[in-house]
Amino acid sequence: MSGKPQLKGRAARLARLFPVGAGQAARAPFVLLVVLLLGGGLIGLLVLNSALSEGSFKLDDLQKETKSLTDEEQALQRDVDAYSAPDALQRRARELGMVPGGDPAFLNPDGTVKGVPRAAGQSSFRTSTVRPPEVLSPYPALPPAQSPPLDAPATTTQPAIPSSTTGR
Repeated sequence: MSGKPQLKGRAARLARLFPVGAGQAARAPFVLLVVLLLGGGLIGLLVLNSALSEGSFKLDDLQKETKSLTDEEQALQRDVDAYSAPDALQRRARELGMVPGGDPAFLNPDGTVKGVPRAAGQSSFRTSTVRPPEVLSPYPALPPAQSPPLDAPATTTQPAIPSSTTGR
C-alpha cells in the first residue's frame, strides 16, 4: 500500500481539483504580473503628476491674466470717474453750449404754476474753477520728455469723451 489513504466520497472529488504534481507553482507568470502592475502604477503616477503640473501652469497663467484685466478695469473705472465728476460734466456741457437751468418752476395738478418760470440764460450762469479730467487723473498726461518748449504757444487737446448715454 502506498503511504496515502484512499479517499472516498466528497473528499475524493475535492482531491481531484488539486494538481497531482509536486506543489510548485510557476514563478515566471507571477513575477511578470507583479512587474507589470508596478510598471503600470508608476506610469499612471507619472501621467497624473504631469496633468497636475499642466493644470498648475494654466492656473498660474489665468491668475496673471486676471490680475492684468483687473488692473485694466480699475484704470478704466478711474477714467469713467474722472469724466463723470461734476466739474468735468459742467465743463463738457459748457463746451456743448448748455447753460444751467436756474430755479425750476412746477406745474400743479390743478393747472397753477408754483415758482417763477423764466428762460435759462447766461445771466444765471455762475462761473467756477473747473478742472479737466486730466488733472483729476493720478497719471500725468504727458511724460516730462514730451512737454512742449517754453516759447511755444500753449495749446490743449481735449480727450474724446464717450457720447453714448444708453442705460442712464
